[in-house]
Amino acid sequence: MNEVLLTPGTVSLRDWRAIYRGAGVKLDSTCMPVIAESAAAVARILAKGQPVYGINTGFGKLASVRIGDEDLATLQRNIVLSHAAGTGEPSPVSVIRLMMALKLASLAQGASGVRVETVELLEAMLAKGLTPVVPSQGSVGASGDLAPLSHMAATMIGVGEIFVGGADGYGRLPAAEALAQAGLAPVELGAKEGLALLNGTQFSTANALAGLFEAERLFQSALVTGALSTEAAKGSDTPFDRRIHALRRHPGQIEVADALRALMEGSAIRASHLENDARVQDPYCLRCQPQVMGAALDVLRQAATTLEIEANGVSDNPLIFPEADEALSGGNFHAEPVAFAADMIALAVCEIGSISERRVAMLVDPALSGLPAFLTPRPGLNSGFMIPQVTAAALVSENKQKAYPASVDSIPTSANQEDHVSMAAHGARRLVGMVENASAVLGIELLAAVQGIDFHAPLASSKALEKARECLRAEVPTLEDDRHFHPDMEAANLLVRSGALVDIGGDLLPGIA
Repeated sequence: MNEVLLTPGTVSLRDWRAIYRGAGVKLDSTCMPVIAESAAAVARILAKGQPVYGINTGFGKLASVRIGDEDLATLQRNIVLSHAAGTGEPSPVSVIRLMMALKLASLAQGASGVRVETVELLEAMLAKGLTPVVPSQGSVGASGDLAPLSHMAATMIGVGEIFVGGADGYGRLPAAEALAQAGLAPVELGAKEGLALLNGTQFSTANALAGLFEAERLFQSALVTGALSTEAAKGSDTPFDRRIHALRRHPGQIEVADALRALMEGSAIRASHLENDARVQDPYCLRCQPQVMGAALDVLRQAATTLEIEANGVSDNPLIFPEADEALSGGNFHAEPVAFAADMIALAVCEIGSISERRVAMLVDPALSGLPAFLTPRPGLNSGFMIPQVTAAALVSENKQKAYPASVDSIPTSANQEDHVSMAAHGARRLVGMVENASAVLGIELLAAVQGIDFHAPLASSKALEKARECLRAEVPTLEDDRHFHPDMEAANLLVRSGALVDIGGDLLPGIA
């Protein structure tokens, strides 16, 4: 895949998305003098003989303990080993690669005090497909993502395990062996370096970005399935008239209405009931798509703005200012912005799935849709879409539980030194799973909507929506009589998750990043 040039502080969401999807990473070489000067500043600060947190003191509650010069390297190694205390299943390789790139961009801004060779090792690991095995649980989102980042840092000193491989699959090797096979040597950490590697919000931010990027595909796919359902129910496109939404002024709402109108443009199905339709208004799940999906789009964009800022920031502690030879201790490691962004994404994902399920429920109900009961030509003998709608309801309910805000929770840690934390890590980590649930709901809607449109033959939908129908019908035939439903659902879910519907919608669909 393409290679992303990391210019710290100015990396776009598009580039972070490319890295998440597998693009290579190369650090802008102009960063190296800045990195070297930051490390030199640490040496000058040490030479003053004064206690400086994280450089020649203990950590957290032990910050008052002064460490002698002879033990400074051991101090940095010890903090990595002691803090590599995560648990749970390994995090996905795509997320950890993104985390590594985020950390690389942060260190390269010259405020962390690490040496050039340490940054070069992290960059080389990314280039050679060496991804640390990082347990998914153990961070409370302040003081940074200590445990996950420590597992990353541990592999850089030859401890722990590393995933090796690529598209054909990943093996798992001891870190020292994986480094050696790649022609790399573990680094011996200098003053401040261990703390710089493990302190920061990069694990939470990587998970939140992964959730955002998957939510963007979900959102765009839902516009296509929503338009298909509107056609299946012979719904009106009048509620998508731009004049309605211009008066309310929300940008996302206006863009969603534009997209739905464009997706339905030229539909013979819509033309067939422009006149003499006894229905005055459609159910909210059809009529209020611009208001609901537009609000989701605006919220996702707000979260994207926060995460883009965070991704380009420096969040370890203390921070080094070479021009004054100062190390300032603050709290940039507190991931509250990421926690808020993750909660916003969770709410949007939950609502996207919720209104999709309502459209499925509407389509299977003949009193609301005007279609055969449960979308089967012979209801009674056949159950049709009865239980897929139940499955959709179950998934939506599960997402409702997961959408409870993580940011409102806090548990003091480190003997009450770290007395308020963000819970950003698991707030962000839930997002991809929530998107998977909502994608399965959209897959069910895709099946139901296309089945409904089939009942309107020989009338055809719009050019774009007919492409979506043909895309599904290439994998799943029309349901005439009951058959094993699970394979159909899996095929439709794959079309949603792969972005096939997004490709069909193309430039008609508004994006986030």
